[in-house]
Amino acid sequence: MRKKERAALVIDRLKQEYPDADCTLDYKEAWKLLISVRLAAQCTDERVNQIVPHLYARYPDIEALAEASPEEIEEIVRPCGLGPSKARDISKCMRMLRDEYDCQVPDDFDELLKLPGVGRKSANLIMGDVFGKPAIVTDTHCIRLCNRIGLVDDLKDPKKVEMALWKIIPPEEGNDFCHRLVLHGREVCTARTTPYCERCCLFELCRSGTRILKEKEKKKSRAKKKSATK
Repeated sequence: MRKKERAALVIDRLKQEYPDADCTLDYKEAWKLLISVRLAAQCTDERVNQIVPHLYARYPDIEALAEASPEEIEEIVRPCGLGPSKARDISKCMRMLRDEYDCQVPDDFDELLKLPGVGRKSANLIMGDVFGKPAIVTDTHCIRLCNRIGLVDDLKDPKKVEMALWKIIPPEEGNDFCHRLVLHGREVCTARTTPYCERCCLFELCRSGTRILKEKEKKKSRAKKKSATK
């Protein structure tokens, strides 16, 4: 099966399984999503969602955050980990939005990349979720699942995965497709434990599914033999 054909089937299956998939970071304004996605690096979205209300209670807009020192910001965001670097990036980003963009988050991909702490993943998330433009967010779930399923071949670099997916994912599907991969990666095709292939909606489309399921069956068989000999 060609990758484009496989991608179309995967998109359709994930749509049926997760029809209401959306960003799991809480936000109402573009600048707040910028902050949350920076804080989410090596931190759970759930933790970020718990922390940011305290940040906005003290600094309710871009100008207020731009006036705050990195140390003041770090005091609040420290529970998200990597406090010093995240606080510095947030401070610089808010100051740049204030001084160069009239407190408006740009709706241009290349302009977003100029903002401190904003990489391709963050820029794509903003483009897709805030501005409704074509976007592919290659987070860890996307990279891991696309390799397992067979949409990309042994690619780990986020940009290379993104470029490969642009060739096979329709532009209008990319953003929701990536959100659905996140849900599927958390609920079924997990990283820390053996994937739940037996209840995966993509099983017969997945390049790795059959192999993983066979390995699980072998382990069960060995366990039965051991218990039978006791």
